[in-house]
Amino acid sequence: MTGHRLEVADVFRGFQEQFFRGWRHALSDQQRKVLRDIGLCRTAGLGTHLERCDRCSYETLAYDSCRNRHCPKCQSSARDRWLLKQAASLLPVPYVHAVFTIPEQLAPIALRNQKVFYSMLFRAASETLLEIAADPRHLGAHIGILAVLHTWSQNLQFHPHLHCLIPAGGLAADHSNWVATKRHGFFLPVRVLSRMFRGKLLSFLKRSYRSGELCFTGKVAALSTPRTFYSLLGSLRRKEWVVYSKPPFGGPEHVLKYLARYTHRVAISNGRLISIENGQVRFRWRDSRHGNRSSTMRLEATEFIRRFLLHVLPSGFMKIRHFGLLANRNRRHALALCRVHLRSAQADLTRLLDDKQRSALNRACPQCRCGTLHVVARAIAGQQIASLTPTHPAAVDSS
Repeated sequence: MTGHRLEVADVFRGFQEQFFRGWRHALSDQQRKVLRDIGLCRTAGLGTHLERCDRCSYETLAYDSCRNRHCPKCQSSARDRWLLKQAASLLPVPYVHAVFTIPEQLAPIALRNQKVFYSMLFRAASETLLEIAADPRHLGAHIGILAVLHTWSQNLQFHPHLHCLIPAGGLAADHSNWVATKRHGFFLPVRVLSRMFRGKLLSFLKRSYRSGELCFTGKVAALSTPRTFYSLLGSLRRKEWVVYSKPPFGGPEHVLKYLARYTHRVAISNGRLISIENGQVRFRWRDSRHGNRSSTMRLEATEFIRRFLLHVLPSGFMKIRHFGLLANRNRRHALALCRVHLRSAQADLTRLLDDKQRSALNRACPQCRCGTLHVVARAIAGQQIASLTPTHPAAVDSS
């Protein structure tokens, strides 16, 4: 198709049957659903709807979106709606970005115990940050944390890690004042963070092993024996773990844009795909082991699909979580108290969205630019919306 931008969906549609022949037996119901949803997203296979402007009666036909959280096409509008909600939680202070990673030896265990392991990862990282920040030797304050789970590397290999965004300061223990970080570099000492995180996660793993929560199948079957499992934990305790922390950067305006890079990202975006030729997918990637050098990679299409599906999250699992001052149960009161001490009002950050983003969120009419598009009729796959002729041809890229 002339002018068609290559998409993950093209790979799925073109090589799904070939992939099934080798991997059907290994797929979960959730992975099958992701394959189906992304392949059909914004095509006639999911159905069609008619939108009409409430001002000028402009009409357009559009294909339905799959709205799957793993779909590269469905994340931009979901991200923008989420960012508007998060604007109310941002404070007029610098923010810190910290990343918690695990040793590669734990990745196979994580892959076979995703829900249990990811929960432990969230808990170990959040408790580490909260406890070290509360220590008067470091900050002596209660802090807020927004944590986002990513499970991939740039080459689509399995690499679970947490991105945490934290205001560079917090409420004093008695809530009497705002305590700003006194460090010019890192918010909290990275080596202290790393060692406490290591101790907590290994402790949680040991506890889960003893209670029988962990599953050992396939390549990790040998770890099911106590001697082998505890030997692995012992070797990991002697290693230095990597916790990455940037120095504090800009205020709420920068943070909102920063969040947009991480919260609704999927394993690979359509924009990184270059070509599909001779059964191979070529895409751009950054090699972190060689100074983030930009390069291209080729994978067999079936291997590309296999790697993409490694990052399908368990059904219902929340990949974005809030802790400390940002925890849901006390967020409103805690943020109000922070603003009192900071002598600031809640900022209107909606202006940070560009015109295209605001137009998409508001469903603005592209013809009169004053009205709003409303869905007035729907048709399921294989049916047509009867007796209505749109004044604009069918769109293929509308949610």
